[in-house]
Amino acid sequence: MVDLICFFVDLSVCVIHFPHFRHVSLPSSSELSFSGAYKNSPLVPPSLLSSPPMPLSHGCLPRSSPSAAEDPTSSTATDPTVPPPPSPRTRHVSSCTTFDYSSNSDGSAATSSTVDSTSPITLPSLLGPPPFSASFACLSTLHTPDGAPTAVAVAAPSLLYSASAAEISIYDLASLRRLDSFPAAPASGSVKSVAFSPDGRAFTAHQDGRIRAWNRSAGSGRYHLVASLPTAADRLRRLALPSNYITVRRHKKLLWIQHADAVSAVAASGSLLYSVSWDKTLKIWRTSDLRCIESVAAHEDAVNAVAVAGDGTVFTGSADRRIRVWGRSAGEKGRHGLVATLEKHRSAVNALAVSGDGAVLYSGACDRSILVWEKEDSANFVAVAGRLRGHRKAILCLACAGDLVFSGSSDRTVRIWRRGGEGRGYSCLGVLEGHVSGVRSVAAVRVPPEAAAAVAEREGEGEEEYRVCSGSLDGEVRVWRVRIWSRNQRGMEAEEALS
Repeated sequence: MVDLICFFVDLSVCVIHFPHFRHVSLPSSSELSFSGAYKNSPLVPPSLLSSPPMPLSHGCLPRSSPSAAEDPTSSTATDPTVPPPPSPRTRHVSSCTTFDYSSNSDGSAATSSTVDSTSPITLPSLLGPPPFSASFACLSTLHTPDGAPTAVAVAAPSLLYSASAAEISIYDLASLRRLDSFPAAPASGSVKSVAFSPDGRAFTAHQDGRIRAWNRSAGSGRYHLVASLPTAADRLRRLALPSNYITVRRHKKLLWIQHADAVSAVAASGSLLYSVSWDKTLKIWRTSDLRCIESVAAHEDAVNAVAVAGDGTVFTGSADRRIRVWGRSAGEKGRHGLVATLEKHRSAVNALAVSGDGAVLYSGACDRSILVWEKEDSANFVAVAGRLRGHRKAILCLACAGDLVFSGSSDRTVRIWRRGGEGRGYSCLGVLEGHVSGVRSVAAVRVPPEAAAAVAEREGEGEEEYRVCSGSLDGEVRVWRVRIWSRNQRGMEAEEALS
């Protein structure tokens, strides 16, 4: 006689054993759909298993799950049903090797011209014949002591900040020499983002929902922790009033100045610091006294990215697939209000970057595309101009430097994009390969023209030179040299060499 009866209700399993009628509750399908590496990952917000799964690509981050890791490839080591990732390509760039890379005239080397059939939105491709070419080389590979995901940032004039859960290291980009390192509050979890205020103060966003402010000592030159935001003084002055509390979940309230989940990104502009979190909010801080002056319920899901234009316009990107534009009203105590909502991505938005003049916004998402948004008088603030395709997996980070755009992806590469001029579209000038894990952070800075000109005259190559820093999910940081030529200049040099 069979003594087991199984009931399947809403994808949950109940097992009743006769004669004792012992009830055993097994995990629901949402809990079973992720491996252990995802289930306990500290990298993903706890609000994301609630919504139904989306038909994303293999490399996408399922942002509707609280346990989706930042590195979509990390679960393949334990999941036998998923094929292993390809081994690193042999075109590994070393410190003594330089490659020339440029797209074919039809742009096919940069990306496929086929529109993904699963996308509900058809956008024009902006790729065209490249008027520029590039060479690039990996100058150095740096490793964090804990092998944790690394956030990178570049501060003027030429300082590289590499931040992980264990420590923050500072390097001179010219000599690649480490200048300083200091603990990054290990108990606070991974560092998600780094930003700098005009007065030289550094801010780091952490997994524990706090923001750390760091000052550099004028005497020793070493950094020390100034405060964790919100500060104790800011909390104390609001503690007594019940109106200062908000409900973040059932039976739990926090002060409105506190983030209730991981701080995913920070950005500084003028005297203000902007932070976004997986708690769906945007908070604005005053850098002079480190007080929170405003909190905005920005999105319906985790907020992954924030970018600020030179005129103070704020952009936020979220797992709800939307980008929202915020503007500040006139006056010293002006509040930030919603200006526009941009809805063209079909999956979670992971990265944002604004061009130097503030006229173009770039957004990267799990749908493997980079959307280009431009200001238009006839549109509601900005309108999508087209898309850049080439990455095989989710876009995790973006950075602008001069006329170039750099994109890092879960496919373990960084791509270099450049606009060819008015009406000439974009071209992919190169693909930086060598990381063995997804690229979660990228930063770039242009080498001063006089220094680049001296190198070009000595070595005979390059009109423009950039330093690009990429940090991956395995704690590796790579520093690249990128040089750009116009096609016309190279043609003239070739003719002179033949004459």
